[in-house]
Amino acid sequence: MHDQASRGINGAGLAEDRLEHLRQAIADEVTAGRYAGANILVSRHGEIGLSASIGTVRSDDPTPLRPDTVFSLFSLTKAFTNVLILRAVELGRVALTTRVVEIIPEFAGKPREAIRIEHLLSHRSGLPPMFTPEPGLPLDRLDVVIDAICKKMHSQEEPGTSVSYSPMAAHALMGEILRRIDPDGRCYRDIVHQDLFEPLGMADSAIGVRGDLKPRHAVPEFPLHFPATHPSSRVAGTHGVFEDPDAEMPWVGGVSTVSDIWRFAEALRRGGEIDGRRMLSPRTIDIATINRTGDLPNLLYRGMALARGWQPWPAYIGLGFSLRGEKIGHCQMGTLSSPRTFGNFGAGSTLFWVDPELGMTFACLTTKLLPEPDNIERFQRLSDMAISAAL
Repeated sequence: MHDQASRGINGAGLAEDRLEHLRQAIADEVTAGRYAGANILVSRHGEIGLSASIGTVRSDDPTPLRPDTVFSLFSLTKAFTNVLILRAVELGRVALTTRVVEIIPEFAGKPREAIRIEHLLSHRSGLPPMFTPEPGLPLDRLDVVIDAICKKMHSQEEPGTSVSYSPMAAHALMGEILRRIDPDGRCYRDIVHQDLFEPLGMADSAIGVRGDLKPRHAVPEFPLHFPATHPSSRVAGTHGVFEDPDAEMPWVGGVSTVSDIWRFAEALRRGGEIDGRRMLSPRTIDIATINRTGDLPNLLYRGMALARGWQPWPAYIGLGFSLRGEKIGHCQMGTLSSPRTFGNFGAGSTLFWVDPELGMTFACLTTKLLPEPDNIERFQRLSDMAISAAL
């Protein structure tokens, strides 16, 4: 241990100079105006090697980021819904083979009535990759969204045929499934809070911008040409749901701090528990982090890749988690990470991943959303820097 310390390697085997290089790289990008700021945590074997708050809450707000700044998570929220669905499978309330229509009968109609929970988790539902079931629809109420999905969204093909990332429908449906199978009749927000956030000690996490978190919330700053709007029935603005305390969106509605996201990710690395509090079994996590999409491309990302001049890459999706996979391709979790590395991310701004082979956990939440191709390149670069610190 003394020899490691003298060479700038901490007890977990992370090179301090490489972690400082990573921190400085983020600081340089923030200074250059590429994005406004970032909170980052990097650990190995549970020992935190880098914890930093860099930059500001917005490009037009000089308030510095703090370790307890609350971020809108966007699609990283899907990770909470995924874990709770997997927990429901463990509890015998549903199965991976359960068809959506068995729980939500108004979802009937061919071919979508063949969609199973495993299709939703792996983005193989055959539903169109839409950000809203109806233009201009307020997205803050889950019941309204589910009603519109059942009436307006119909499959483009048989489930299981192809992979196309579902921006909202799959996780809206899974959130509604959680609500309908709950033995206590709770709403989605309360299920997440009581069954996930409270047990894991994630006190600064919520669905919707909870009142006590609002003073620390970094209101999202969107790029000029963002592909979706997020209206609320209660809060004005193009993206009003991200300031709405009562918005209930199982696909993008979560808020959290980097330390809470790190706890969630670290629990996954540890086989489903942290501090003696278990959310999933090790077996479930192992099954959920196996590639379920083969070499099929993610059709939503394939078009983006071709437009950017990139070679398209396999989707590499398990049951609720994105995976690093075997082939070299653009990946937010880095090109140097192990093939079984898994995680979740949110539009242009948020990411966590776990590399089980290296024992590493990475969480980074940023302000001022980047266009998605730029975001992928940014996080790929930062992830590779972090991985290079593992010695």
